[in-house]
Amino acid sequence: MYVILPASWFHHPFPSNKFRIKTDEQIERIRESGFQEVSIDTSKGLPAKLDVSGENGESLSEPRTWNPETLCPKGLKKALSSQALPPEKKSKIVYNSSRLLIKRLLEDPKVENIRAVKKGITKIVDLMISDDAMARHLLTITSHDCYTYTHSVNVGFLSTLLAKELFRNDGVHNMHELGAGFFLHDIGKVRIDQSLLNKPGALTEDEMKVMKKHPYQGYKILSEANELSEESRVIVMQHHERVDGTGYPNRLHGKDLHLYGKICSIADVYDALTSQRSYKKRLTPFEALQFMRDNMLSHFQRDLFEHFVLLFR
Repeated sequence: MYVILPASWFHHPFPSNKFRIKTDEQIERIRESGFQEVSIDTSKGLPAKLDVSGENGESLSEPRTWNPETLCPKGLKKALSSQALPPEKKSKIVYNSSRLLIKRLLEDPKVENIRAVKKGITKIVDLMISDDAMARHLLTITSHDCYTYTHSVNVGFLSTLLAKELFRNDGVHNMHELGAGFFLHDIGKVRIDQSLLNKPGALTEDEMKVMKKHPYQGYKILSEANELSEESRVIVMQHHERVDGTGYPNRLHGKDLHLYGKICSIADVYDALTSQRSYKKRLTPFEALQFMRDNMLSHFQRDLFEHFVLLFR
């Protein structure tokens, strides 16, 4: 494709803002630059090739393999270390680079990559804690597609922001391990059949039984990698539990749920409601919060939900 970037070369690493895409690396560099969309000049691009994809656009080709050294996008490293980038631009780069980081991990979730991603998440969490302006911009730029890696990043940011507000003056909580748990809460889905994850309609009862195994699979993956901290164990296992006992996998009730699991549960539901699916309309942030308040409040710890709503004020 022949693309036209919505900014001059001063804002991106390319010598021109108009050029033909030739490599996957160019696409990743566009994402790392923080652009949410680009224009396409079809008269100057090459003829389109047949793209064999799944129901939701997921490629059916063999997933790529990654090494820990190349897992972290270059744009993320630059954004994390830059003092000159304005908060709005930095937040876009951090968000899009985080999506690439988690996408690569889910493509190749080997032990050394899990450890590398946790190091990257640690730096992201440090930035979110130290830079309030950048962190607030993250609330305005989240994508709402159907990909697991996008959902993981959205929930990671939302949960970390809520934890930051709750624990701002409390040094007891390990925000690094919390962040890792939040961003990796759905890692167990790599052991769920992709056709089930990408099914365009509602799951059958038998399919739902399979899907409900992903918290335990996530627990196993982090345990096998020797990266299962107490924070990660709680978050991965409890992010689908509900205060009224209607959740899964263990139908925990009220005080049996850990605070960390309750935080992730709220962010997980909110992102699911605001994300696009072929079988349902996505809600706006206001509509999602209103729906959660009017129809799901018994699922959450009320004061935590109220704090979550205040993030969007």
